[in-house]
Amino acid sequence: MPKLTKPNGAKEERPASHSQLPGKPVSASMSEMVEAVLPNDANALGNMLGGRVMHFIDIAGALAAHRHSNSHVVTASVDYLDFRFPISVGEIIVLKSSVNRVFRTSMEVGVKVFSENILTGERKHTSSAYVTFVAIDLNRQPHEVPPLILETEDDRRRFREAGERRRVRLNMRHKRPLSDA
Repeated sequence: MPKLTKPNGAKEERPASHSQLPGKPVSASMSEMVEAVLPNDANALGNMLGGRVMHFIDIAGALAAHRHSNSHVVTASVDYLDFRFPISVGEIIVLKSSVNRVFRTSMEVGVKVFSENILTGERKHTSSAYVTFVAIDLNRQPHEVPPLILETEDDRRRFREAGERRRVRLNMRHKRPLSDA
Protein backbone atom coordinates (compact mmCIF):
# COMPACT_ATOMS: atom_id res chain seq x y z
CA MET A 1 0.00 0.00 0.00
CA PRO A 2 1.25 3.49 -0.73
CA LYS A 3 2.44 5.44 2.31
CA LEU A 4 1.32 9.03 2.75
CA THR A 5 2.86 11.57 5.07
CA LYS A 6 0.44 13.51 7.27
CA PRO A 7 1.18 17.09 8.35
CA ASN A 8 2.50 15.86 11.72
CA GLY A 9 5.00 13.60 9.93
CA ALA A 10 3.19 10.33 10.75
CA LYS A 11 2.78 7.75 7.98
CA GLU A 12 -0.58 6.38 6.96
CA GLU A 13 -1.57 3.78 4.40
CA ARG A 14 -4.08 4.15 1.63
CA PRO A 15 -5.19 0.93 -0.06
CA ALA A 16 -4.73 0.81 -3.83
CA SER A 17 -7.67 2.51 -5.52
CA HIS A 18 -8.62 3.71 -8.96
CA SER A 19 -10.74 6.45 -7.46
CA GLN A 20 -10.06 10.10 -8.15
CA LEU A 21 -11.95 10.98 -4.95
CA PRO A 22 -9.90 12.10 -1.94
CA GLY A 23 -9.61 9.41 0.71
CA LYS A 24 -11.10 9.58 4.18
CA PRO A 25 -9.70 8.02 7.34
CA VAL A 26 -11.71 5.43 9.26
CA SER A 27 -11.87 7.84 12.21
CA ALA A 28 -13.77 10.45 10.15
CA SER A 29 -16.91 8.34 9.91
CA MET A 30 -16.96 6.41 13.20
CA SER A 31 -20.39 6.72 14.77
CA GLU A 32 -22.03 5.98 18.11
CA MET A 33 -25.72 5.61 18.80
CA VAL A 34 -27.26 5.38 22.28
CA GLU A 35 -30.85 4.48 23.19
CA ALA A 36 -32.76 3.56 26.34
CA VAL A 37 -34.30 0.08 26.27
CA LEU A 38 -38.00 0.48 27.04
CA PRO A 39 -40.76 -2.10 27.59
CA ASN A 40 -42.03 -1.52 24.04
CA ASP A 41 -38.64 -2.82 22.76
CA ALA A 42 -38.80 -6.06 24.76
CA ASN A 43 -40.14 -9.59 24.65
CA ALA A 44 -42.15 -11.29 27.44
CA LEU A 45 -38.89 -12.05 29.32
CA GLY A 46 -38.01 -8.36 29.57
CA ASN A 47 -35.16 -8.58 27.04
CA MET A 48 -34.77 -6.43 23.95
CA LEU A 49 -36.20 -8.07 20.84
CA GLY A 50 -33.54 -9.38 18.45
CA GLY A 51 -35.31 -7.70 15.54
CA ARG A 52 -35.15 -4.36 17.35
CA VAL A 53 -31.39 -4.84 17.90
CA MET A 54 -31.05 -5.65 14.19
CA HIS A 55 -32.96 -2.46 13.32
CA PHE A 56 -30.59 -0.38 15.44
CA ILE A 57 -27.56 -2.16 13.92
CA ASP A 58 -28.77 -1.20 10.44
CA ILE A 59 -29.22 2.45 11.48
CA ALA A 60 -25.87 2.66 13.29
CA GLY A 61 -24.07 1.06 10.35
CA ALA A 62 -25.78 3.40 7.89
CA LEU A 63 -24.61 6.41 9.93
CA ALA A 64 -20.95 5.45 9.39
CA ALA A 65 -21.60 4.67 5.71
CA HIS A 66 -23.40 8.01 5.17
CA ARG A 67 -20.56 9.89 6.83
CA HIS A 68 -17.90 8.14 4.76
CA SER A 69 -19.66 8.43 1.40
CA ASN A 70 -21.48 11.75 1.95
CA SER A 71 -24.46 10.21 0.21
CA HIS A 72 -27.54 8.13 0.72
CA VAL A 73 -26.85 4.43 1.22
CA VAL A 74 -28.86 1.23 1.02
CA THR A 75 -28.24 -2.00 2.90
CA ALA A 76 -26.95 -4.72 0.56
CA SER A 77 -26.14 -7.54 2.97
CA VAL A 78 -25.51 -8.62 6.53
CA ASP A 79 -22.63 -11.09 6.60
CA TYR A 80 -22.63 -11.90 10.25
CA LEU A 81 -24.66 -11.17 13.34
CA ASP A 82 -24.44 -12.82 16.72
CA PHE A 83 -26.28 -12.32 19.98
CA ARG A 84 -23.96 -13.01 22.94
CA PHE A 85 -26.00 -11.63 25.84
CA PRO A 86 -29.52 -10.24 26.24
CA ILE A 87 -30.14 -6.52 26.80
CA SER A 88 -32.69 -5.89 29.54
CA VAL A 89 -35.41 -3.27 29.86
CA GLY A 90 -33.98 -0.34 31.79
CA GLU A 91 -30.48 -0.72 30.34
CA ILE A 92 -28.94 1.45 27.65
CA ILE A 93 -27.99 0.05 24.24
CA VAL A 94 -24.79 1.52 22.78
CA LEU A 95 -23.90 0.86 19.13
CA LYS A 96 -20.48 1.75 17.69
CA SER A 97 -19.90 1.60 13.95
CA SER A 98 -16.98 2.16 11.61
CA VAL A 99 -16.17 1.52 7.97
CA ASN A 100 -13.94 -1.54 7.64
CA ARG A 101 -13.32 -1.50 3.91
CA VAL A 102 -14.42 0.36 0.81
CA PHE A 103 -14.92 -1.31 -2.55
CA ARG A 104 -16.00 0.69 -5.63
CA THR A 105 -19.59 1.61 -4.71
CA SER A 106 -19.97 -0.38 -1.51
CA MET A 107 -18.56 -0.37 2.02
CA GLU A 108 -18.43 -2.93 4.79
CA VAL A 109 -19.28 -1.44 8.17
CA GLY A 110 -18.62 -3.19 11.46
CA VAL A 111 -21.12 -2.59 14.27
CA LYS A 112 -20.49 -3.53 17.90
CA VAL A 113 -23.38 -3.48 20.34
CA PHE A 114 -23.07 -3.03 24.09
CA SER A 115 -25.52 -3.01 26.97
CA GLU A 116 -24.87 -0.50 29.72
CA ASN A 117 -26.26 -0.83 33.22
CA ILE A 118 -27.47 2.65 34.20
CA LEU A 119 -26.85 2.04 37.93
CA THR A 120 -23.33 0.58 37.77
CA GLY A 121 -22.08 1.82 34.40
CA GLU A 122 -20.99 -1.73 33.53
CA ARG A 123 -20.83 -2.35 29.77
CA LYS A 124 -21.20 -5.77 28.19
CA HIS A 125 -20.46 -6.59 24.52
CA THR A 126 -23.78 -8.12 23.45
CA SER A 127 -23.67 -8.33 19.63
CA SER A 128 -21.52 -7.78 16.56
CA ALA A 129 -22.45 -7.46 12.91
CA TYR A 130 -20.87 -6.78 9.51
CA VAL A 131 -23.18 -4.88 7.16
CA THR A 132 -22.50 -3.93 3.54
CA PHE A 133 -23.97 -0.68 2.22
CA VAL A 134 -24.06 0.69 -1.33
CA ALA A 135 -23.78 4.44 -1.91
CA ILE A 136 -26.47 5.81 -4.22
CA ASP A 137 -26.93 9.13 -5.99
CA LEU A 138 -30.10 11.21 -6.28
CA ASN A 139 -31.28 8.94 -9.15
CA ARG A 140 -30.88 5.96 -6.82
CA GLN A 141 -27.98 4.61 -8.86
CA PRO A 142 -24.80 3.27 -7.24
CA HIS A 143 -21.89 5.68 -7.27
CA GLU A 144 -18.22 5.62 -6.36
CA VAL A 145 -17.19 5.85 -2.71
CA PRO A 146 -14.06 7.67 -1.46
CA PRO A 147 -11.15 5.36 -0.65
CA LEU A 148 -10.43 4.48 2.95
CA ILE A 149 -7.26 5.75 4.62
CA LEU A 150 -5.88 3.22 7.11
CA GLU A 151 -4.18 4.91 10.05
CA THR A 152 -3.83 2.17 12.66
CA GLU A 153 -2.94 -1.51 12.87
CA ASP A 154 -6.58 -2.15 13.89
CA ASP A 155 -7.75 -0.37 10.69
CA ARG A 156 -5.44 -2.60 8.61
CA ARG A 157 -6.61 -5.79 10.37
CA ARG A 158 -10.29 -4.93 9.87
CA PHE A 159 -9.55 -4.04 6.22
CA ARG A 160 -7.94 -7.46 5.59
CA GLU A 161 -10.72 -9.36 7.38
CA ALA A 162 -13.41 -7.48 5.41
CA GLY A 163 -11.76 -8.55 2.16
CA GLU A 164 -11.90 -12.19 3.25
CA ARG A 165 -15.59 -11.90 4.25
CA ARG A 166 -16.36 -10.36 0.86
CA ARG A 167 -14.54 -13.18 -0.95
CA VAL A 168 -16.57 -15.79 0.95
CA ARG A 169 -19.84 -13.88 0.43
CA LEU A 170 -19.30 -13.53 -3.34
CA ASN A 171 -18.30 -17.18 -3.67
CA MET A 172 -21.46 -18.23 -1.84
CA ARG A 173 -23.58 -15.94 -4.02
CA HIS A 174 -22.13 -17.46 -7.18
CA LYS A 175 -21.99 -20.95 -5.65
CA ARG A 176 -18.32 -21.44 -6.50
CA PRO A 177 -15.98 -23.45 -4.30
CA LEU A 178 -13.89 -21.19 -2.04
CA SER A 179 -10.70 -22.37 -3.71
CA ASP A 180 -11.82 -20.81 -7.04
CA ALA A 181 -11.71 -17.22 -5.71
